[in-house]
Amino acid sequence: MEKLVVKGGKRLVGTVKTSGAKNAVLPIIAASIMGVTPSHFDEVPMLEDVRTISEILKGLGIKVKTSQNNILDIDSTVVDSYEPPCELMRNMRASFFIMGPLLARMGKARIYMPGGCAIGARPIDIHLKGFEALGVEIDQSEGLIEVSAPHGLKGTTIYFDFPSVGATENIMMAAALAEGVTILENAAEEPEIVALANYLNKMGAKIRGAGTDVIRIEGVKELHGADYTIIPDRIEAGTYMIAAAMTGGDVVVENVLPEHQKPLIAKLREAGATVIEDIDNVRVIGNCPLKAVSVKTLPYPGFPTDMQAQIMAMMVVAEGTSRVTETIFENRFMHVEELNRMGAKITTADRSATIEGPSKLVGCDVRATDLRAGAAMILAGLVAEGETRIGDLHHIDRGYEDIVEKLRNLGADIERVDV
Repeated sequence: MEKLVVKGGKRLVGTVKTSGAKNAVLPIIAASIMGVTPSHFDEVPMLEDVRTISEILKGLGIKVKTSQNNILDIDSTVVDSYEPPCELMRNMRASFFIMGPLLARMGKARIYMPGGCAIGARPIDIHLKGFEALGVEIDQSEGLIEVSAPHGLKGTTIYFDFPSVGATENIMMAAALAEGVTILENAAEEPEIVALANYLNKMGAKIRGAGTDVIRIEGVKELHGADYTIIPDRIEAGTYMIAAAMTGGDVVVENVLPEHQKPLIAKLREAGATVIEDIDNVRVIGNCPLKAVSVKTLPYPGFPTDMQAQIMAMMVVAEGTSRVTETIFENRFMHVEELNRMGAKITTADRSATIEGPSKLVGCDVRATDLRAGAAMILAGLVAEGETRIGDLHHIDRGYEDIVEKLRNLGADIERVDV
């Protein structure tokens, strides 16, 4: 079993480059299923989730080749199965993204319920309602969903009860090859939606309005492969920005789009950090002591739920009382127990947490209970007294490429060890 060992007290200084976005690349890889010619991708983060979805595509008969320098080539000229491997599907929530592309390409799919981080129910009913509106017949049994479009996918108007990112992406992919026009209302507006729409349009789709709450998709008969560069990972970038602020550091985060970071930048400045924005980088200078701030997670362009655990770690060492309200997932406070084990003073009630700071954190054995909680444990370890040992690293591996080496290059005392 491996653990991360972090020795706190080091001020982070230097430059770090953000990798391609995990939450953008996974649906884009899924969308490549619909191309009748190969696709080529640059700036692909070599993460566990990327490896998993690549293996899922191979299980469908698709050729996938990974090269050095974060390049991925996918040849979907032939797709000879509509049933992805069961065990791989159960490993990752994002594997459900292949349902829309399989319906569009094959007219049917047989999919096992996906897994992922245990941060909440994340029901798929929004996806299924959208598919039904497109003319899909659904047969759902325990752990298995069979879908088919015997009369083809038919464009329609779909109103999402909640602006679900995954449902917006899944339905948008299916609708790209549907007959007629599909309009998605109350759609998610995240940058990853825009990235997927841009890739689909390069494939020959006709999609307008991505990045707003109304997306219009005019169905086409065929999509071809395309070359595409994955956008920077705003969550990874945000994690390094918080690390700089917490450690009183001075870090330039490269390959980042500042307009994607507006909610976090606002909170860092409110906490007392200096943030300097450039075209494709952000410099964060930590000015200790930090001041307490309050955060409420919301769909984009609000404060991202994927940054909630990380900013809570920062609040622990800030002066005053901070509050966090989590509106997206009902079970995303599992990191609270781990932070309290290190000496934090956090109480929770329903979907709210109150943090009394500053607390003197002391290193101990903690767990990465989910992907972003794992990042929070690393951040806490960077400022804790002594040694913090973080287990369950498979969660962190799902979303952060070379995080140990990147932090070490900034001056952190962190290593991965076998125990």
